[in-house]
Amino acid sequence: MEFDVFFSISQTPVDGVTPAEREMWDNFFKEVEAADALGYGTAWVAQSHLSTEIQKQHAHPVVPHWQGEIGLNTDILQLAASVFRRTQRIQIGSAVSNIVCNGGPIAHAERIAAFCSLHGMDPDERRRINIGFSAGRFEFMNRAYGITPRNPVEAAAWPALRGLIFAETCEIFLRLLRGDVLGSSDVRETVLTRENFRSDEDWDKVREAAGDMATSEVHIDRRWEFDVLQIVPREWRRDLLELVIGSHDPRLQVDVNQYMPVKVFNLSITQPDIIDATHARMADAFHPDGGAWQRRDMPRTVMVFLNAQSGLSSEQRTVAAKEEAKAALGAYWTALEGTLDPSKVERAANNAVIGNPQDVAAQIRERFHPDDRLMLWFDFFNHDADRVIANMEHFQGSVVPLLREL
Repeated sequence: MEFDVFFSISQTPVDGVTPAEREMWDNFFKEVEAADALGYGTAWVAQSHLSTEIQKQHAHPVVPHWQGEIGLNTDILQLAASVFRRTQRIQIGSAVSNIVCNGGPIAHAERIAAFCSLHGMDPDERRRINIGFSAGRFEFMNRAYGITPRNPVEAAAWPALRGLIFAETCEIFLRLLRGDVLGSSDVRETVLTRENFRSDEDWDKVREAAGDMATSEVHIDRRWEFDVLQIVPREWRRDLLELVIGSHDPRLQVDVNQYMPVKVFNLSITQPDIIDATHARMADAFHPDGGAWQRRDMPRTVMVFLNAQSGLSSEQRTVAAKEEAKAALGAYWTALEGTLDPSKVERAANNAVIGNPQDVAAQIRERFHPDDRLMLWFDFFNHDADRVIANMEHFQGSVVPLLREL
């Protein structure tokens, strides 16, 4: 089992106190330097764009109850450069980068190539940048970059069309990173059929908007139109880049692996049957350049509420950890009210590990496969950097030895 660390850098009030941005950054760098010294494998950092507070002024706010900012990291590449300068061993990952907004797939591919070119100047460099990428969770961020319906047909089809726009985006992004020369005419066409919609009613709305109720296909103009191009630099070390898709669409997970090896980013709320099905599917679909598919190729986020404080009995540590978890999870789900299915909320709480070191070790052993790769989320609604670091230390010093014994 491998252990990474997940950082949210979420500027939200805890016990009525919201740290300043400088304090948030200071906390993050202290924590990531500690994670490096403690031997954690990869620091996965949440990525977001634009102010969550300001979007509450919109006619249809996406997260109307969230206080503060969901995340301060808007550019994993700049952050990675800073982290690499401060650390010795730890790798960096984005969890996850939105490749639809902020310039789209061409801009993202070129920036990543430039980063890897500079990062790989030292021939002895072995630390990778792990790019988790997705279409973005919060649509207000995409809208600001023009990712909106362009006509009545797209408006009618939008819930289904968004996923197909992401598929088009992924193809461009991956082919450019691979080194292809291509124009938009070389990229897939987007064609809507009944299969893309949940009901006949939804499909009929699209056909009505298209002016042809008898058609079995509705063609959509490409979202990205561009002349033939190739990104530069070209001669960069692709061994320093790992790609991880943030999508549970089985077809897309398979589709992206026709271009390059692309792993799968996984959330703690995903159910075991979906996890097992993903592993089975990817064992066949993973791009051969990536070698044989392994369980570590789908890293899994896990919220950790660990209490190993001195002066407390084992029972008292368990009680204290449960109280911390209840407070943090309660604040989180209240902030996201209306954005998640309540059943998903309940499952997420069940997937947190909570208690003293013995409790946490037992829960990990019960819930996870020995070959899993866990992204441990210690800073969940916790701005106390010293406590976060102490929990990281207790996990490595107490929980990991217990797991080895078990």
